Amino acid sequence: MFGVSTHLYIGHRLDRDHLVEIAAHGFDAVEIFAARTHFDVTDPGALVALAEWLDDTRLTLSSFHAPIAAGYVNGVWREPLSLAATDEVRRQRAVEDTQAVLAAATVVPYARLVLHAGAPAPYGTAADNGRSSFVRSLGELLPVAEQVGVALAVEVIPNTLSSASALVSLIEGEDEMQGVGICMDVGHARLLGDVVDAIEACSGHLVTTHLHDNRGDSDDHLVPGQGVIDWNAALVAFQKVGYDGPWIFEPSPSATARATLEQLAAVRDRFVGLLRIGDEMLGG
Repeated sequence: MFGVSTHLYIGHRLDRDHLVEIAAHGFDAVEIFAARTHFDVTDPGALVALAEWLDDTRLTLSSFHAPIAAGYVNGVWREPLSLAATDEVRRQRAVEDTQAVLAAATVVPYARLVLHAGAPAPYGTAADNGRSSFVRSLGELLPVAEQVGVALAVEVIPNTLSSASALVSLIEGEDEMQGVGICMDVGHARLLGDVVDAIEACSGHLVTTHLHDNRGDSDDHLVPGQGVIDWNAALVAFQKVGYDGPWIFEPSPSATARATLEQLAAVRDRFVGLLRIGDEMLGG
């Protein structure tokens, strides 16, 4: 299942035309970015409308992305949120906003919620990235997620909490973390080191993906193939660890979304071919 994150439209209020555009380019699924300036999960009318749009377009709501800020305005994230904040008031606000996204599953069912453990470099500070704070937040979110049938997927992002190896250590080292998975953000993994090593390190824990490229030194969110990532090797690594979840493109916000979707559709078709070849090589 190939899908697109509405990160592509993050600077706009989500509407039906955005989903129509994604579906028109042959994608099966969508991930909704839950920034209130983009899509407000606390608005019952917005949730009912989203359910109707999904039905109209036949898109699967593969996942929501938990809010990382109060909003996104004029190209800037406003009032950052962190589930790993060492300040209890800030941490609790992030938990409450994330719980609101989980509650949305009772109106618009979805399978996965992507979370950030802290804030990515260079934006985050030690006050954003407390390990014990994040563990406490997960402990509060897991019962709610289980109740509504949503899997939590902590994203690989460039900070000390969220490398592939750090996330595996967190999940395997905490008894209460059973049921937490990993979102393999390939672009972020490249910024942290070797993509193939990251994928292999997360074997058995991967539940979803973010696919985008970069030039190796900044989080560009380019269309795959426009940066330095070896996508052939990455796809083979995913197959070797038995990954069978969704493939979600997370491109940079764009004023020319249609052109970006055309490029992503071409990449998707290429990836489908490579995955079939990989299955044959692996004896699948």
